[in-house]
Amino acid sequence: MKVLDLHCAQGHAFEGWFGSEADFQSQLARDLVQCPLCGSSEIRKGLSAPRLNLGASPSPAAAAARASEADAAGTAVAAPPSMPMGDAALHAAWLRMARHIVANTEDVGPRFAQEARRMHHGEAEERGIRGQASAQEAAQLLEEGIAVLPLALPDAAKKTLQ
Repeated sequence: MKVLDLHCAQGHAFEGWFGSEADFQSQLARDLVQCPLCGSSEIRKGLSAPRLNLGASPSPAAAAARASEADAAGTAVAAPPSMPMGDAALHAAWLRMARHIVANTEDVGPRFAQEARRMHHGEAEERGIRGQASAQEAAQLLEEGIAVLPLALPDAAKKTLQ
């Protein structure tokens, strides 16, 4: 198993796990490797620090301290060495928010503008929806007093990461 530090064209850093270098190159060539934050498939490998398992185990005090910190913090996010913790926490929060939106809205696809208007005029039940609209359609909805928020959701936010 190869664990690679990857970077997209926007500078987002993330980790990818592959069966081999050939597996990574094959997936990269088919645009199957995407940034989980922006969906870009323009990916490059960064420098990765090797993991050396030399048989040493942490002292019981250090293990207890880590467990105590994890319990107090709830969910922890580990930043790759190339990313400051502030950025990793921000990226993780953004992905949680995007997944929350996906889980709590209905995808109406290209019918977004029509469905938003139907809800606004009382022709359809009010509910959270998401979908695609052109910039012109979004501007028209705003002019009509219909609140919309453009938000790019990468495919990674729409499904469970393995």
